[in-house]
Amino acid sequence: MHAQPAPRKEFKDFEFNLRELGGSIGDFGTLFPLAIGYIAINGLNPAGLFLVLGLTNIALGLIYRMPMPLEPKKLIAATAISQRWAPSMVYASGFGLGLTWLFLTATGLLRKLVEITPKYIVTGIRLALGLALAWKALQLMQPAPLLGALAIVIVLVLRDNRFAPAALVLLAIGLGMVAFQGKLPAFTGFQPTLPPFTLPRLGEVWQAMLLAGFAQIPLTLTNAVIAPAALIREYFPKKEVSEQKLMLNMGVMNIAGSLFAGMPMCHGAGGFAGQYYFGARTGGAPIMEGVIEVGIGLFLSKYIMGIMVNFPMPLVAGMLLLVGIQLCLSAVKLRGWELALALVTAVAGVALNLGFGYIIGVIAAWIYKRFRTAVQDST
Repeated sequence: MHAQPAPRKEFKDFEFNLRELGGSIGDFGTLFPLAIGYIAINGLNPAGLFLVLGLTNIALGLIYRMPMPLEPKKLIAATAISQRWAPSMVYASGFGLGLTWLFLTATGLLRKLVEITPKYIVTGIRLALGLALAWKALQLMQPAPLLGALAIVIVLVLRDNRFAPAALVLLAIGLGMVAFQGKLPAFTGFQPTLPPFTLPRLGEVWQAMLLAGFAQIPLTLTNAVIAPAALIREYFPKKEVSEQKLMLNMGVMNIAGSLFAGMPMCHGAGGFAGQYYFGARTGGAPIMEGVIEVGIGLFLSKYIMGIMVNFPMPLVAGMLLLVGIQLCLSAVKLRGWELALALVTAVAGVALNLGFGYIIGVIAAWIYKRFRTAVQDST
């Protein structure tokens, strides 16, 4: 007789403990670098960025009652930072994409896109994302590879530790290193700061959509809607969340966030896998993260920026590498043509971007199905 698999442990809707807090920062590998770039290079208002991020996280925790990562839209962020967009352009891109997500949901186009996407293509997207995260992690480790290796060891040893979660230990080590190097900014007291009201201009909304917004659409569809919905079904089968709900939620939060100096935001399969990998299991994780971010935005936005700029990124890279590997493991169960098509999707996603990888994968899957049908009919 074969041994029965161990039942999945049940968790409450909300738990507030070190495991949840450690899990909540499991996706900082994607948040840290882009948030720093937005503030340091584009001049985004740090109070608005953290406050909007925090309030949205609290809302997500209350609504979904599970970990629900919140990340910068990567293509928008990369374009905005490399081209040094003005803050108003960044806010306009979030507003334009928010309207786009509401349109796709309201018209039913999102449902049709989900229906034509095979599960193995989603696995291919997850594989591409995992490879991209792992490669990014290796790049971030280059200045201090031994420090990155130390982070990996700490994660593997303390990943399931209730009293010293790996992510919190790494955060403490990083803060200690910043202080030891004399790079800890001087604390000048709590300085209450409110975000400005930022009403996007239509001309900038259109310009931002042309420069990066339209290219962001397929990337968000795959990485922030289809793939996270699949992960939620796998990790939380009793709390299934539809693709439509995720897209609707992103539409609302980006429109609202753009009005108060928030960056364009999305959910992400990598962030979700990261939070789960480091222990987040309930809505307590995003709520605790959100409370901390609200406090930073209101009182410590300028101080925390000095810490973020000097934080040793190889520590973050170690976390990011293991999350990338975890995502790649989703392809292990595939066989035959499904594995081949997933690999085609992944290769295209890495070589081009996730959006193009998705399109190429769906087309390849359609060709394969037509070919298989024709062979069956001929016999």
